[in-house]
Amino acid sequence: MLRRLLALLLVVSPLAALGEAPVAATAPEWVARDGVVMAGSWEPLLFRVRRDGVESYAPDAAQREAYTREHSPEMVSELKSLGVNFVMMHCYKGAGLEAERQSMSDAVAFSKLCHGEGLRVGVYNFSGAFLWEPFFKERPDARDWVLLDADGSMRTYGGAKYRYYWNRNHPDARDFYHGLVKFAVEQIQTDLLHFDNYEQGPGMDANSVERFRAYLRASFTPERLESAGVADVSEVVPPMAGPADSFLDRAWLDFHALSLADSYSDLAGYGRSLRPDVLVECNPGGVGERLNPMLDHGRLLQAGNAFWDESRRVGYKDGQLATRIRTYKVARAMNNMAFTYTTSPLEMAEAMAFNLDCLGCICWFEYGHVVKAPGVKEPLDPATGAFVKFFHDRRDLFRGAEVVADAAVLRSYPSHAFGGPDVGGRTMRVEQALIDLPTAFQIIHDHQLADLDKYRALVLAGCPALSDRHVEQIRGYVSRGGRLLIVGEAGTHNEWMEPRPAPAFDDLQDPARVLRVKPEDDVVAALAKMLDGRPMLTVSCDSMPGVYAEVTRQADRWLVHLVNYRPEPAKDVRVELNL
Repeated sequence: MLRRLLALLLVVSPLAALGEAPVAATAPEWVARDGVVMAGSWEPLLFRVRRDGVESYAPDAAQREAYTREHSPEMVSELKSLGVNFVMMHCYKGAGLEAERQSMSDAVAFSKLCHGEGLRVGVYNFSGAFLWEPFFKERPDARDWVLLDADGSMRTYGGAKYRYYWNRNHPDARDFYHGLVKFAVEQIQTDLLHFDNYEQGPGMDANSVERFRAYLRASFTPERLESAGVADVSEVVPPMAGPADSFLDRAWLDFHALSLADSYSDLAGYGRSLRPDVLVECNPGGVGERLNPMLDHGRLLQAGNAFWDESRRVGYKDGQLATRIRTYKVARAMNNMAFTYTTSPLEMAEAMAFNLDCLGCICWFEYGHVVKAPGVKEPLDPATGAFVKFFHDRRDLFRGAEVVADAAVLRSYPSHAFGGPDVGGRTMRVEQALIDLPTAFQIIHDHQLADLDKYRALVLAGCPALSDRHVEQIRGYVSRGGRLLIVGEAGTHNEWMEPRPAPAFDDLQDPARVLRVKPEDDVVAALAKMLDGRPMLTVSCDSMPGVYAEVTRQADRWLVHLVNYRPEPAKDVRVELNL
């Protein structure tokens, strides 16, 4: 088994080779043509019973009757009348093939019903956690697949003690879930595979420990390991908690993020080997104001076509903006759709302005009752109907559009993961400043430094830890005429947060190409200076901040999308676009 693990890891490098994961397949033509307007109900019946407080998996007669209505032609007609063209439904939750046999058969029938009415379907292919009470009866060997915490206890799904997280890199578990992918693609004929909870990676279980040791051997020379205090790799114990204060701590965080990306890439590749046009999507959580050091969106999302952001509602209150703009920007930069709950006109407007070909999940239809979202009883807001209609009627405004930007802001994974929240906070503050005073900018990750020439400027804020390769890519960009705005320190350390003899860009002194400012300085003004006082986009009005913008380009035109997050109308909006 160890030889098998080593073979896998030798072809997947650590931080120094970010960006070499398989490239996601191109989305099929229908996605850009029609866009995605989603309705969701993806929990199988037996899970709902257990979830709702009964220590059983057996539904009563009323639940069965409501479940039948949910899977009826009348339900499909009702969803279609709302403008839904994509249904996210159940396939497998984690109770075992025998326990979920009927539910999976129901999924086949419901998919056929949806397809017959012209609706696309996606399926919930796994949750990342077992319903261990029934599953262990079917697969006793699956006890070896469970993730263990530092104290050796089985890792539960929060307070849901009947759910254990499993090691998605365990070879036997991987083979089992390949079978589920095959069922979803071939029997359900799904258009999309959904994989949930993509933030739980390796643990203290035997397989994770051996894989971590194999990663260390494959990634570092014995001399490098010895200099870091690792004399015998076979004795290494994963440092499961605490700050990234040592080389081993940082290696563990990188291994965790790499393991998630490896797993997702493997499932995506297997699904596409069965049918090349199947879409692949996961739920790692959205892109927010803080980075989870055990998760690297930049590596993970390269294998897929979409990902979920189930974050807070969108709005502007008491001078504070709640938005998913960061998620949408990262999704667009990675050629991914973002799946979000869009239950208000504002959330739909934001999705149309910033998202790629997806309006979001506009309703939930569990037990045949159409409501706004999971866990609520509120009906749909009637005002959203006009936005759904607009999304369908004016596909010409969105089809084939790409985001164009003056500047790219780098989210450096090693800097954020190893440098701590203060380092990441510098990046977030710059992003927020560019959002608040609408600027044509994009958020990029480490592997996208290979494609900088599309931007007039690169902003490094909160980027102390950069590999030699990334330093050379940035220097090459500057030598070709690119502009570099450094906010605070940049390139002072290598990708393992080890100090460099001298900061990587200290010798770049051309003021026309490189500008250095302090974190407390006006970064927007500094960027405008870097752009010779002619930024692509300038927006001003009496309601700012509160009005936000995105610029997209199609083959024959440019578009400026404006979204007013304030409850009152925006007045005297002035827009200047320099092409």
